[in-house]
Amino acid sequence: MNGLLKVSRGIDALNAWVGRWLCWLVLLMVLISAGNALVRKIFSTSSNAFLEIQWYLFAAIFLLASGYTLLRNEHVKIDVVLGRFPRRTQVKVEIFGLLVFLMPFVLYVGVLAWPEVQKAISSGEMSENAGGLIRWPVYALLPAGMALLGLQGLSEVIKRLAFLAGLAPDPSLKLQAKTAEEELAELIRKQTERAAP
Repeated sequence: MNGLLKVSRGIDALNAWVGRWLCWLVLLMVLISAGNALVRKIFSTSSNAFLEIQWYLFAAIFLLASGYTLLRNEHVKIDVVLGRFPRRTQVKVEIFGLLVFLMPFVLYVGVLAWPEVQKAISSGEMSENAGGLIRWPVYALLPAGMALLGLQGLSEVIKRLAFLAGLAPDPSLKLQAKTAEEELAELIRKQTERAAP
């Protein structure tokens, strides 16, 4: 089980790294969107490429962050019934859901999407819009996102099995990072402590 937990930690680290980098894509998407809006208002012109890159970036953020969302336990859950059961029963139901619903879904979508990616690469498919972009990068986001989600699903199963065996803490607890306000307050507190005699 220790080897599996090591694999799980590696998968968690991968999805955490992807999640951190996707934050920059959000910023890039906002800047492109604002720049495109300014150019359209000021110069009465626009570019389909700028409009499509916004769509590509949104797709990248949404699809590639799915594994990160599962890692952070931020996905949508309805615990109206499940919340009434003991924690160990809840974990068993979560394992069942991951294995019976998530993993087949990820595999099915990935298998269906991959031939479309290959077809778009080999044909050099382009957007029909004037000045549009090539299509295969956005198509490739779907199997890539499913791969990251599937890996994270595997990691979550491993962590839950380890929890049931008494080898790991409860994996369903949300990973809580400090908010920007909390980080600023901590920085100010540290600076005032250093400045005080």
